[in-house]
Amino acid sequence: MPNRVIAVDGPAASGKSTVARKLAAQLNYRYVDSGALYRVIAWKTLENSRDTAQPAEVLETLRTMRVEFFEAEGAVRYRVDGYEPRAEIRTERVSGAVSSVAAIPEVRAAVTQWLRDMVRFGNLVMEGRDIGTVVFPGADQKFYLDASPEERARRRHAELKPTGEAADVGRVMSSLQTRDQKDSGRSTAPLCIAADAQVVDTTGLTIDQVVAVIAQRAGG
Repeated sequence: MPNRVIAVDGPAASGKSTVARKLAAQLNYRYVDSGALYRVIAWKTLENSRDTAQPAEVLETLRTMRVEFFEAEGAVRYRVDGYEPRAEIRTERVSGAVSSVAAIPEVRAAVTQWLRDMVRFGNLVMEGRDIGTVVFPGADQKFYLDASPEERARRRHAELKPTGEAADVGRVMSSLQTRDQKDSGRSTAPLCIAADAQVVDTTGLTIDQVVAVIAQRAGG
């Protein structure tokens, strides 16, 4: 029997990363953060002192970087040129660059293939922006998480505090809205709700409440 895939899509700071990770642990599936792969390409491009707004420079980084995938702590993780970046890909600098990188068709094609190959690790809970529409259109189940702009801004602000990069909530909301426009407006694999996805509004809900809702619908 083929390994199962549960797709969890949604905009930035909708809660999908934490929800997907907890759902995977509850179901004993492997968690996959697809957005981290776009972030790591943006991070590596910046590390190489290249311009993330120039597709040719991003693609040169992609061509030369060596990516190795492995399983650890219930998730599919990766090393780039022998190093596993963690906090480095969550900085505001990388966040500001990732939409441009993710809009490059060749980058999306490469990451999509990486993600599809991950079924070799077992059943997956994969979160992102185009998992149910492009990466796994035949996913066993699809969920689209959303939240009010104010809620999402508060969440992202809280995420940035430990890094020392947290701006005021208003600036964070503006940044998220810009990211939404870029993700929804790109010509290749734009952020959108799959026709057969179940939409879950996470505004005012705790992470555990959202996980319980999805687990029940997923039959876990």
